Amino acid sequence: MNTLITNLPVLLIALSGGVILLLRDWRITLVALLLNYIGVAIFLAQQQFIQPDIHLGAVAISTTVLVKFISGVAATAILAITGLTFSREYNLDDLDEFSLAELRRAGRRAQRQRAAEPFRLSDYIIPFWTLMLTILASVALPRLYPIGNTTTIDFVWYWLGLIGLFTMVVAGDMLKVGLGLLLCIGSIDVLYIAVASSIQVFPLALLGLVEIVLALSIAYLSGLLYGRLKTLELNELYKR
Repeated sequence: MNTLITNLPVLLIALSGGVILLLRDWRITLVALLLNYIGVAIFLAQQQFIQPDIHLGAVAISTTVLVKFISGVAATAILAITGLTFSREYNLDDLDEFSLAELRRAGRRAQRQRAAEPFRLSDYIIPFWTLMLTILASVALPRLYPIGNTTTIDFVWYWLGLIGLFTMVVAGDMLKVGLGLLLCIGSIDVLYIAVASSIQVFPLALLGLVEIVLALSIAYLSGLLYGRLKTLELNELYKR
């Protein structure tokens, strides 16, 4: 456990994953996702599962790890553009009466919700206890069911997988579902790189492609949801 605490990349992975699970603001969680990818890239470079072939300053890193990091950044950028697109104000002069009425109703509903509940501690109770459960499971499972060569490796992939799974469970909007899916893919990625006796380029490239496709799928579904309900909140689906 002391090794996990003193290992800065692992600490960055753990903290960023906790922020993604616990908080609701997509601007903060997307920054946390980017930090998570940075932490994973540093961790993989540190462990040297793949022979380094390039040098970035004083850091030796594999081209494969760098490409994986770039694919993660691309997926994060897609979700960030999605969030910015569906949170901006539209030019009201270009909308017809029906669209204006829908936007006014959505604006009044959002204003009432913000006024009635600017901050409710109860909204964070389930994510908080889910985070506690994730911490316990991520510490216990590497000892009960070790798969990698070290406890640190097992902690990282268990943590990413469990955080991603529980993020999808507690997600209140479409973007957070996307964050959970990307973390689960990251868990599979780390596990494959850590335990594969002979790392093949094709599976890694496929996982990178899946990350980008998932981000694009979330962007498409967000567009459909926003086009119908003028919001990305999933609970609005049950009010219609």
